[in-house]
Amino acid sequence: MTYSVTPLATIPTIVADARHAFVAGATRPKQWRVSTLRRLRALVDQHESRLLDALAADFGKPRFEAWATEIGFVLSDIDHTLAHLGSWMAAEKVPTPLAFKPGTSRIVAEPLGVACVIAPWNYPVQLLLLPMIAAISAGNAVVGKPSELAASAADALAAMITELGDPAVSLVLGGVAETTELLTHRFDHILYTGNGRVARIVMRAAAENLTPVTLELGGKSPAIVSRNANIEVAARRIAWGKFVNAGQTCIAPDYVLVERPVHDALVAELDRQITAFYGSDPKASPDFARIVNAPHFHRLEKLLDAGTVAVGGETDADTRYIAPTVLTGITRGDPVMGEEIFGPILPVIAVDSLDAAIAIANADDKPLALYSFSDDHAENDYVVGRVTSGGACVNGTLLHISNPQLPFGGVGESGMGAYHGKFGFDTFSHRRGVHTRSTRLDPALLYPPYTATKSKLVRRALRVPDPRDLVAKLRRRSRRG
Repeated sequence: MTYSVTPLATIPTIVADARHAFVAGATRPKQWRVSTLRRLRALVDQHESRLLDALAADFGKPRFEAWATEIGFVLSDIDHTLAHLGSWMAAEKVPTPLAFKPGTSRIVAEPLGVACVIAPWNYPVQLLLLPMIAAISAGNAVVGKPSELAASAADALAAMITELGDPAVSLVLGGVAETTELLTHRFDHILYTGNGRVARIVMRAAAENLTPVTLELGGKSPAIVSRNANIEVAARRIAWGKFVNAGQTCIAPDYVLVERPVHDALVAELDRQITAFYGSDPKASPDFARIVNAPHFHRLEKLLDAGTVAVGGETDADTRYIAPTVLTGITRGDPVMGEEIFGPILPVIAVDSLDAAIAIANADDKPLALYSFSDDHAENDYVVGRVTSGGACVNGTLLHISNPQLPFGGVGESGMGAYHGKFGFDTFSHRRGVHTRSTRLDPALLYPPYTATKSKLVRRALRVPDPRDLVAKLRRRSRRG
């Protein structure tokens, strides 16, 4: 596999070409947005096999899993965007106060300009293309930067975008040096998905040009399981959400807090569900992915030293395999609880009550996701209402990000801003207020010279009382008193 890095000297030209396309007005018309999205959809279809092969090469992502979480996700997002783009673009008429009539008022969604999308390696197709789709739908030019850690996917994406043949939509390939160079240029919005350390670098670079940012980060997303939960269903859905993509998912359940009376039953059921998914030897399963590279593998391997391995625990450095693993006997001070795991290791911690679980969850930074499991709706409402997170899913995992009618984004350390569906369109748009005046009438009310009569009329129109009238009323009342 050869990985083509964009020469540093060409990055200014790539950004300048995108800027020129926007300034020339090429990206603003609805026709361009629709045709570009349709061509992109066709290219994703045409390049499906190469993209799936690339995802398998980068970290053994199963083809079904890769299609469902990457290719299919992108195609669905384009279809949703095309179906609703007309209504998103339509001006929103708003009332005009009597004082400013004759006239009309409306809110218009304006494209921001040139957007930059910096994507991670764990879902390299979805997390690059979905923000780019949002930027295109809003009428922007966009420069994308796929992760060099998923090099095969980056090459496949670059070939696809090159075939699109539009300077308003381009990619820059490479690592730290290329990203650093890219961030020296002025953009009108930057969307970054990754970790908090790099997010701070992105924010500092953006601040130089007062560029707004959307940050999709991560954190330790808890799954809280009540004694009133359906344990079989909870275990199945937690196991799926945790071990899809070998746990390398920013919204994966990071750890489980389960009420003590059902702790053992949950652990036993997790064991059964893992076997049902991947067989008695997950290493031989075609449905279980691998860790992306050696540094991440060794980081995760060290986390296995804490607590007791209740399920799994096997590793193979040569193939970067870590078995789906459940840990018990974990304490808050263990290293596995000190960082986002981002791998197939699931600590399960017994708690005495939901309040104890909530206290543990709230001791961490605000997570990107929260999962609550109970057949008691009041309990789920209680948990969701007391643990702040970017998003939440009740009696399930991951699926809240699949609904384009819901925003996907973080809060606090897990990020800022949101996208998906219209939320992405809005992220890459400026909501511009426009007031249109009639020239048939031009009342002199607002023009000098200002008089007491004009003051009263303006205050009446704006429903603000004249202080002199208030004083007079108070005097009359005092006399009557």
